[in-house]
Amino acid sequence: MKNEKDLVHICGHRHPDTDSVVSAIAYAHLKNEIGIPAVACRLGKLSDETEFLLERFGFEAPMLLKDARATLDEIEMDEALSIHIDTSIKTAMEITEEKRQTLAVVDDRNQLLGVVTSSNLARVAMGDTAHTISLLKRTSAKAIARAIDGELVYNPVQFHFNGKTSIIAISKTKLENYELTDRLVIVGNDTESQMTAIQKGAACIVMVWTDVIEEEVLDLARQYDCAVIKSTHGTMNTSRYLLFAPSVREVMTTDLVHYNVNEFVDDVGRSMLKTRYRSYPVVDDVGNIYGFVSRYHILNNTSKKIILVDHNEYSQSVEGAEDAEILEVIDHHRIGDINTVKPIYFRNEIIGSTASIITKLYNEHGVEIPKDVASLLLSALISDTLNLKSPTTTPQDFKIAMQLETISGLDRFDFAQEMYEATSGLKNKDYEDIINQDIKTFYISGKKIMVSQILIYHFTELDAIHDTFEDSMEEYVQKHGLDLLVVVFTSIADNGSIIVGAGALKSVVDDAFAVDSEGAERAVLQDVVSRKNQILPRLSMAIDAFVGKK
Repeated sequence: MKNEKDLVHICGHRHPDTDSVVSAIAYAHLKNEIGIPAVACRLGKLSDETEFLLERFGFEAPMLLKDARATLDEIEMDEALSIHIDTSIKTAMEITEEKRQTLAVVDDRNQLLGVVTSSNLARVAMGDTAHTISLLKRTSAKAIARAIDGELVYNPVQFHFNGKTSIIAISKTKLENYELTDRLVIVGNDTESQMTAIQKGAACIVMVWTDVIEEEVLDLARQYDCAVIKSTHGTMNTSRYLLFAPSVREVMTTDLVHYNVNEFVDDVGRSMLKTRYRSYPVVDDVGNIYGFVSRYHILNNTSKKIILVDHNEYSQSVEGAEDAEILEVIDHHRIGDINTVKPIYFRNEIIGSTASIITKLYNEHGVEIPKDVASLLLSALISDTLNLKSPTTTPQDFKIAMQLETISGLDRFDFAQEMYEATSGLKNKDYEDIINQDIKTFYISGKKIMVSQILIYHFTELDAIHDTFEDSMEEYVQKHGLDLLVVVFTSIADNGSIIVGAGALKSVVDDAFAVDSEGAERAVLQDVVSRKNQILPRLSMAIDAFVGKK
């Protein structure tokens, strides 16, 4: 079965921006180059900018990772041994004897109908006569012939078998004292006995030690609607195998505890504690059997291996990150609340973008950066540093940008303009989509804050947003249970930002940035472009002061 225990998932933050997505893609490429299986992931919808860049340089969007907890399809489990519902008990016993495993019973579409265990089969062999009769009563002549490795010489249209069996093959005495109506009769090669059994109303005669069946016997069988089977075994084995002729539908367990491949391993493990089965069937989304999982598989499961890039806070990370095995953190933001049970590689630098750190890691490992990867890394650096104009930009970023320009063949200034003009338009966009382009959650003084930063080329693009945008912000606050929503429109060409607030703490935006939130025109905060270094610190101080007054 599928096993992804060694695969490393590299993911950026929720509401992914270009730096987050590109860093995951590039770092996954680097990991694979040095022999570590890794896959890039995203935690949400890609921004227009990121989609443009991936298409521009020929990259597929990273896989969407919804939860860091392992699901059943990601762990080792027993392969599903399945049998059709019409399979005989005899065949099922032969399989279980060889494989020592529970069998899934399926229909023609591979849909799970039940399971057959050794306990189900043992009841057939050890059960009382009444139970055996009830099973055989519902068994066809064709199934009986198959179970005893026999030849069905004549199969009547109506098989009137009551499930009872008589064995008279050991004697050639007359049958006057036998009640054979609707019974299966095991007879020898005595033609007279064969014909008498048929005339006495037998539903089926099974012949042992018989090479040739007389035509007069077959004629009589047709006349009395009696099935005729020629066995390849002696009396003892014929009678023994006959018990196992019924279909597994008669003995299978249908009241199942089963799981879906997409269920979380931890949840399945807790569910198993309520029952005592050896193994449990697992099905896919359409009900097809997928495999069998046991407590052994659950106990030997390992959590997803995760590397976090461009963030280091649970609130910004993938759902279930607390239960994952975090291997590394590569980031350039403040230190958050990530904690681990053992030491990890934690790299946090004062630098303009996570893409800059990833570039340095390529250099440190001596791995050549492909042209397309270099193009993406340069794009992310441009995006996160506003083409190296952000106050977060460091001398290292300038050197890295020059290296990536050389490898990619791009001109940083020309490409920055192409990138922003192609993706920054606000016209005809849903307001919630605008807010979600690059949004992060913060908890400051016990308050839930979300800060969204939208990069535009010129402030004139805000003309496309109507007065109802702030009403939509208030609706967003209510929908997400926020104390404050801050939307920052940052212009690349005008080198500044316009900041708008919504929510119960809306007034702290005025305090932090001296913005008249009631005014029709928004003031441009010149040279304020960094959410991390310029906006969030001032906002935090204003919120702390506001809460402290109460």
